[in-house]
Amino acid sequence: MDKGKGLAALRIVLGAGFLYAGLEKVFDFAGSGKAFSSVGFLKFGTNGTLPGSDPKAIVNPTHDLWVSMAGNPGLINVVNWLVVAGELAVGIALILGLATRFAGVMGALLMGFITVAAWDFAFGPINETVLYTVVALYVAYAHAGLAYGIDALIEKTEVVIHRPALHYLLG
Repeated sequence: MDKGKGLAALRIVLGAGFLYAGLEKVFDFAGSGKAFSSVGFLKFGTNGTLPGSDPKAIVNPTHDLWVSMAGNPGLINVVNWLVVAGELAVGIALILGLATRFAGVMGALLMGFITVAAWDFAFGPINETVLYTVVALYVAYAHAGLAYGIDALIEKTEVVIHRPALHYLLG
């Protein structure tokens, strides 16, 4: 059995998830007619949940940080851009197998921030954002870009051969 095909499929599906999330924010597939903004999530989606907690209770210890960010228009513009650009870039890089290790770590970082911001553990410690984070880290760790990805070609170039530090981005 070729484990590389399974690893490539995992990388591509994860990348497609990130890419779709970014494209949805750019093109408004839901048809809301409004440009993407993280303000609503930061203000109202960051109370957090724990098993048995009152739905109105604020259990997220980082809640005040996110609400204060939502009240800063300049910072919100940066956050909105980082979310969309991050999802698009991570998605494209993972699909292509380009700078896969870096893309996997950046995808995990993005999903880690969302996990902390949402603090949604009403159904236990493992939720969708935690799964995205773990899978993205695994894709980075497993050198998934070397399995049917552009990284496999780049790794053989003279530039990478003579600069071993570049291996930390590729793979």
